[in-house]
Amino acid sequence: MELTLLGTGAPAGLPRPGCPCAVCALSLGGEARAATAVLVDGALLLDLTPGAALAAARAGHSLAGVRQVLLSHPHDGPAVEVPLGLPRPGRVPDGRELALLTGHRVRAVAMDAGGTGYAVTGPDGQRLLYLPPGGAPAGLEESERYDMVLLDVVGRPDALARLRAVGAVGATTDVLAVHLDHDVPPGAELRRRLAAAGARAVADGTTLTVGVYEDVPDVPRRTLVLGGARSGKSVEAERRLEAFPDVLYVATGGTRGGDTEWASRVSLHRERRPGSWRTAETCDLVPLLSADGPPLLVDCLSLWLTDAMDSVGAWDDAVWADGGEKTLRERVADLTAAVRTTSRTVVLVSNEVGSGIVPATPSGRRYRDELGRLNAAVAGKCEQVVLVVAGQGVVLRG
Repeated sequence: MELTLLGTGAPAGLPRPGCPCAVCALSLGGEARAATAVLVDGALLLDLTPGAALAAARAGHSLAGVRQVLLSHPHDGPAVEVPLGLPRPGRVPDGRELALLTGHRVRAVAMDAGGTGYAVTGPDGQRLLYLPPGGAPAGLEESERYDMVLLDVVGRPDALARLRAVGAVGATTDVLAVHLDHDVPPGAELRRRLAAAGARAVADGTTLTVGVYEDVPDVPRRTLVLGGARSGKSVEAERRLEAFPDVLYVATGGTRGGDTEWASRVSLHRERRPGSWRTAETCDLVPLLSADGPPLLVDCLSLWLTDAMDSVGAWDDAVWADGGEKTLRERVADLTAAVRTTSRTVVLVSNEVGSGIVPATPSGRRYRDELGRLNAAVAGKCEQVVLVVAGQGVVLRG
């Protein structure tokens, strides 16, 4: 089954007409995207958009052989003119299946936010799932795996998590981001964010063969996210796993009775996380890293180090010299060994404090030095290391 993406952008296209934002300003030339529409084997058109016939011609195809036009969502703008000879567009009721004379079978998939998704099975048995903008499947059950999935990865990463949870998306499923809007800068930043979710984007006019998945991005097994205070490092870490189900969020900060400011920080973090995630408040990381299970998000190593230094008496020079330093080194070695050998997908967060003002106290300098050593040791065991500065992720490795 062959498909051509006549457009890959949001319903209003990218750049949006009249929008002065920075992303729209950068979305020019090869980064510009027409509203998403997909031509399947020259016979089935998913979503009719303005200029579809011209887009097909530019991609070396014709709409003359289209036997069915299906809409996935209402078109809010002016009515789209149906090119001469093209069937009238329609929608299939949720749960119903449509059989085409070309051998394709199309089943309508109910959405949680309006619109209709389409599961297409080709004459050769290959399976494609196409979802509308802003939508995720509703009422999913155990599902046969799709060879290719097209969905709004940026706007609804939880839709991808739901599909993974029921086995509809697996390691060999080619996940393509469509309905791309001005949420993420084009180019390298878009590719970076999608790759972290195991997805990719292609340019308008690209023709692909369903089932050929050599370009599926490999999600890093271990990622370290570094950044200063309020840099956006936790948001970056959470974003990297929001397209995966059953994530275990490991909070190393614990609770601080009577500290309302700390309680507010913890509350904001919890509200930001997907509802399907679980939380464990612990600094005992080695057993979690050594066990099998769903992805781990550890936030953060700097608080883990504070706890470890507390426990070895690192703030007392005499205790530090009389075995405290040696004990801390052993704990750090145990942790880094667990990171190196873990079978789980892990995202670890840590503060980068070595670039600021030198602490005024010996204990502050000791903590800064030990955190620098810890970050370097863990980074050496990770496939990807990202530094977040002013909300922008800079890939240092991977």
